[in-house]
Amino acid sequence: MAQPQAGPSTTGVEFRNTITGEIMNLDEGKPGGRDTEAVKVFKQTGENKYLSDKSCLRNGENLYLTSCSGCHGHLAEGKVGPGLNDNYWTYPANTTDVGLFSTIWGGANGMMGPHNEDLNPDEALQVITWIRHLYTGPKQDAVWLNDEQKKAYKPYKEGEHFSKDEKGQCKPLE
Repeated sequence: MAQPQAGPSTTGVEFRNTITGEIMNLDEGKPGGRDTEAVKVFKQTGENKYLSDKSCLRNGENLYLTSCSGCHGHLAEGKVGPGLNDNYWTYPANTTDVGLFSTIWGGANGMMGPHNEDLNPDEALQVITWIRHLYTGPKQDAVWLNDEQKKAYKPYKEGEHFSKDEKGQCKPLE
């Protein structure tokens, strides 16, 4: 089945279900996390402003470990679900943050159900930030990174964690 591509619309980004192609309503699901500056920018441009923010990586790690690691592995190496830390994507649309968000929010084939009830949009962006941080593939294949980020890219090394005191855009999770 051809994958629907999410992309800019006249009023911002259109988020489409990875499998059905239907437009998704981001107002549904877990309350909160819809009015942050990062979510507003993401909905307009598809740019995840959290990608290099250590405070968001800290939160993204915690959210990933509770929501994703059971199927995708502690380091996104893959278990029941596919690996997320290399340059092979089951759904090629997931090479973009809009595509990965759409898969997280609306689910995919098999056991990958939607996570819009356990993650709000801001938390989903933080999970994406952690998944992108775990990437170990060639930097030229990391299309979510801009040229400046690719120059500074270093593959993830196990054991790297971020303190609760990290300053940045993301407050510590409660």
